[in-house]
Amino acid sequence: MTINHAGTLGKEYFISYIKLIMNACGCSVDEAKEQTFKRLFNSQEENMGRETFKQFLNAYKELQG
Repeated sequence: MTINHAGTLGKEYFISYIKLIMNACGCSVDEAKEQTFKRLFNSQEENMGRETFKQFLNAYKELQG
């Protein structure tokens, strides 16, 4: 998936991305969250901005359901 660094990524983007990781790797939502955090944020919360990180966490919480 291509990332546009010009703006904030939304919750829906992260829901799709985490589901893609889960399907491709056959892993749990927790494992997919960790892989997404490493791949997109380079394991640093502030790497893509606070609002984008907040949207990432909101997506994770929704997927935990």
